[in-house]
Amino acid sequence: MTTFTPKPWPRKLRSQEWFGGTSRDHIYHRSWMKNQGLPADLFDGRPVIGICNTWSQLTPCNAHLRDLAERVKHGIYEAGGLPLEFPVFSPSESALRPTAMMYRNLAAMDVEEALRANPLDGVVLLAGCDKTTPALLMGAASVDIPAILVSGGPMLNGWFRGERVGSGTALWQMSEAIKAGTMSQEDFLDAEQAMSRSPGSCNTMGTASTMASMSEALGMALSGNAAIPAADSRRRVVAHLSGRRIVQMVKDELKPSDILTRQAFENAIRVNGAIGGSTNAVIHLLAIAGRVGVDLTLDDWDRLGRDIPTIVNLMPSGKYLMEEFFYAGGLPVVIKLLGEGGRLHKEALTVSGGPIWDEVKDVKNWNDDVIRPVERALTPQGGIAVLRGNLAPKGAVLKPSAASPHLMHHRGRAVVFEDIDDYKAKINDERLEVDETCVLVLKNCGPRGYPGMAEVGNMGLPPKVLRKGITDMVRISDARMSGTAYGTVVLHTSPEAAAGGPLAVVRNGDMIELDVSSRRIHLDISDAELARRLAEWKPNVARPEGGYAQLFHDHVQGADTGADFDFLKGCRGSPVARDSH
Repeated sequence: MTTFTPKPWPRKLRSQEWFGGTSRDHIYHRSWMKNQGLPADLFDGRPVIGICNTWSQLTPCNAHLRDLAERVKHGIYEAGGLPLEFPVFSPSESALRPTAMMYRNLAAMDVEEALRANPLDGVVLLAGCDKTTPALLMGAASVDIPAILVSGGPMLNGWFRGERVGSGTALWQMSEAIKAGTMSQEDFLDAEQAMSRSPGSCNTMGTASTMASMSEALGMALSGNAAIPAADSRRRVVAHLSGRRIVQMVKDELKPSDILTRQAFENAIRVNGAIGGSTNAVIHLLAIAGRVGVDLTLDDWDRLGRDIPTIVNLMPSGKYLMEEFFYAGGLPVVIKLLGEGGRLHKEALTVSGGPIWDEVKDVKNWNDDVIRPVERALTPQGGIAVLRGNLAPKGAVLKPSAASPHLMHHRGRAVVFEDIDDYKAKINDERLEVDETCVLVLKNCGPRGYPGMAEVGNMGLPPKVLRKGITDMVRISDARMSGTAYGTVVLHTSPEAAAGGPLAVVRNGDMIELDVSSRRIHLDISDAELARRLAEWKPNVARPEGGYAQLFHDHVQGADTGADFDFLKGCRGSPVARDSH
């Protein structure tokens, strides 16, 4: 049984190394802070709480977080703390090029060093867009001061001509319909106005909603945090309550390392299967686990998620959107159902200071078509399938709940694209030798290859295939896929092509076999031929010259371990920086 014993209070806090004395240096720190109109007694030994804000107008998912920060401040003041808001780098999923994933680690470094170097006793993490949530959790886990996460929440439902419009998912569907000739460009432009009609992140079970759910399942956010729409007043309430809660967490000295245990990660993996969560969660949870020293692997994902039914009927796997998920009871209902089925570590600790089961045991399901009983699951085996074979010796992943059942065992001829530019140049060419039985293979889009591992793995199908009414083909790459996307798509193939993995030597016409039930992905050539090709392979991705791009290229690890930097693994704690004054 996991137990937590609060530390004695009152005691000297970390912030008092800056503010708690009468020396020249203490006066220096306090006097500068007072130019903001702060009364002297705010520095009397009460907890100093940082509000780590990824607000940015360049990050639309997070553009409303300034208001939430004010609500957090109310809660901190009420509980007797001093709130101090600060910005950190905000990687925008919709705007950053080449890809926001390239900058997740940069944001995590920003968070870690801001927490370590400043006079903070605890922190409230304000996140929303896909990469901001894992980045903030990674940085906070590395420093290990008390932390609680508040999500910005999903957008309200989009509607177009009587149909739900799922952000991201509808975009993929409609862009394919344009190529198939079943939708006009004018209708596409009309639908654009319905896609993002309120503040917030994607309203599908994309990566933003998945990572908000992972935060709650890990115990790093208040129960119910994940699904509350951004525009709902209850989103402000959870921000307010989180402000109150962090002050007590500091007094109790309840830290991320107390919460982010192996049990917590196993709970999160199972929850991801039940919600039909994004494949991106694999990389992010591996990275977060690496920051706290939990030995989490791809095999854990397959073992723990393999028999988990997907019971949340949300796009891209199902029918509904996050607004309906919230009205049905949200993630607490899912966690309760897993617990009742013996698939939950009920004693895992949360930011509440108590076990996760205490948070969910009395909740009710208000819509059993949105959150389905196990006997009516969308798919009996959700989770993330981890594939291995000579094409992916370190693993690859596939999301069964978003794939086509008839393609889960498939053998086809490879149609190869050497990189994303090669794909774009060829995919719409009517002379491309491809049909629906082929396997589309995209190389050099992994962590080093793209660089940053962009969400291009769900390659759009050739128009001449779409015109037949075909909507899915087997696709394989070392890239990622948007959590809002769907299809029989093999992703994160490791080692990546740019690092000399077997994917790099696949040729047009090779036969590839996918067998999800046996977790196998196989390039049908002899071992001798594969060895010969690998021996002849030469790197074709140039090393960037200088700056963050060079740092990224030199130190990023493979997708199979979370694509973190090699020098950021492990919790480094929060020693007080030396005073230079």
